[in-house]
Amino acid sequence: MHTVGGPHQVATVAPSGAAHMRRALELAERGRGRVSPNPMVGCVLVAPDGSVVGEGWHAYVGGSHAEVAALDVAGAAARGATAYVTLEPCDHHGRTGPCTDALLSAGVARVVVAIEDPDARVRGRGIAKLRAAGVEVDVGVLAAEAEALNEAYLTARRKARPFVLYKTAMSLDGKIAVRSGRSRWITSEAARAHVHRLRAEFDAIAVGVNTVLLDDPALTARVEGGRTPVKVVFDSIGRTPPGAKLFEAGPDGSDATVLIYVTEEAPAARVAALESRGATVVTVAATRGRPRLIDALADLQSRSVGSLLLEGGGTLAWDFFAEQAVDRVAWFIAPKLLGGNAAGPLAGTGVASIPDAFTLDAMRTQTVGSDLLVTGRVVYPPASDQTDDETHDHAAGVGSR
Repeated sequence: MHTVGGPHQVATVAPSGAAHMRRALELAERGRGRVSPNPMVGCVLVAPDGSVVGEGWHAYVGGSHAEVAALDVAGAAARGATAYVTLEPCDHHGRTGPCTDALLSAGVARVVVAIEDPDARVRGRGIAKLRAAGVEVDVGVLAAEAEALNEAYLTARRKARPFVLYKTAMSLDGKIAVRSGRSRWITSEAARAHVHRLRAEFDAIAVGVNTVLLDDPALTARVEGGRTPVKVVFDSIGRTPPGAKLFEAGPDGSDATVLIYVTEEAPAARVAALESRGATVVTVAATRGRPRLIDALADLQSRSVGSLLLEGGGTLAWDFFAEQAVDRVAWFIAPKLLGGNAAGPLAGTGVASIPDAFTLDAMRTQTVGSDLLVTGRVVYPPASDQTDDETHDHAAGVGSR
């Protein structure tokens, strides 16, 4: 038996149900950075005698879903088999047909699902249809691992906005730039390579216009086989230069997709110049002179952006935190001391008291080159009266003004 997507052999020894699901999760991982806004899904088909007769994963948008890929491998051997699937099988017509119909047509007797799919088009319907047809369905095997695998997809469906990771890099004394406002390069080459791999996993990268003006970043994922993510700029009055590097094609040769969020204060001539350069300029309501974040996030969601890597400065980051719109952080700390009053990674007005602080859960630390990387899930206080006022971060290179 061969595996869809790979030529290696699969063991025929019958491991436990959890082991089969773990294998399905491994297969699903192969779709990372390739299937969004769809979820990463893996499937393993196990015959009644315990032998693995088919494996598959969702490899690219528009391609076969994991269940169909595994069924194609198994053929007639799927009849009476158990399917281990990392996410509830779909029961709707999209780019492909319903996976529930494929499983029923193949004669699968039992389906083990890690987690339900929160997508409004699914949300228990796939499981209900299988059970109504007499298929035994179990839910919850390695659920925590499945949740972690598809954290971005699940967040986008449950919160109706893209999953947001705030990536920042600072010196040991908390500075993201020198006094001139420039930030290249605070971190090591190894850390920068890590960031490029991270970018390749996200649908879009967001920065504020001051980052564009000072650093002129290309905002590409310079990794082999990496796609060029959508480039998002928060730019209240359209100051993004039409000649900025972010308009250039990515390393893969693909044209840059640039979204610029402005307010009604943006001069029409500037908007026209950016549109002539190929940018999509979206006007949203203003909050304290800056593009209203919740409107921009809703617009991104409507454009199938399910995950957003936030790389802006401290003011833009504060806007996201104040809206409780940052889900995780990737915080690089370089063994450098810059001194002075240069900008930090989180500006705004700050929290009113220690109990109002944003905290990290499931925190991990690792060394990347000479730098320390701290990652974690953001936990917000139960209720917060934190609001940003007219105080702006005047340090160069941060924010979206």
